[in-house]
Amino acid sequence: YQMLFFLLLVTSCAATPQNLQGKMFTFPEESNTAHVRLTTSKQGFNAVTVCFRFLTDLSREFTFFSLSVPSFYNGVIFKNEVGSFQMCVNGKQAYFRGLDFKLNKWQSLCGTWEAASGLTQLWLNGQPSSRRLSSKSNISGPITITLGQYPEPYRGGFFNGIQFVGMMSDLHMWDSKLPPCEIQKYMNQGGFTTGNVLDWSSLEFEITGTVLIENKLETCQSSLL
Repeated sequence: YQMLFFLLLVTSCAATPQNLQGKMFTFPEESNTAHVRLTTSKQGFNAVTVCFRFLTDLSREFTFFSLSVPSFYNGVIFKNEVGSFQMCVNGKQAYFRGLDFKLNKWQSLCGTWEAASGLTQLWLNGQPSSRRLSSKSNISGPITITLGQYPEPYRGGFFNGIQFVGMMSDLHMWDSKLPPCEIQKYMNQGGFTTGNVLDWSSLEFEITGTVLIENKLETCQSSLL
């Protein structure tokens, strides 16, 4: 399976708001424990939009983003599988095929869901997927949000073999379904309204294990004299 949420090395760091503009989380190794836990005061949702950017060379299944609630350990899951992405809401999976996922390239991913219709949709690098049916039930908190791992509800910890390795940046989450024009603004890296649930410029988080905070890689411009 292949898969569809500083230079610092820590075992654990306290959750305090930080402005991560121009930064990225680097997950540099296969690990059953390394992850980032995100904090928000929002507890219930009838709609969600999550956007982030990522780079990876993984050719197996992996998990970007996990939102768990007491009734569902997979309240909202973004995963990448062989030939498809997955967005799972309240345990109901939706698969999206044919998106142009590439290895070793920065890509922008957004996912939307609303309970009224139960429909989910993904956007990869500005290109929308078809809409797929998922849950028509609200997400009820308290919530736990994890980057880089898929929680294992019965034994605790995380499922083996589907952890993320690579870089993630520019994560935002809203408690609404963003219209396509707002998603395109995010994809174009400018002029969008930052997340009111999670905001990369004011993010509360806790790192466990080997996850680094680094300056985001930029393309150097050269000129011929």
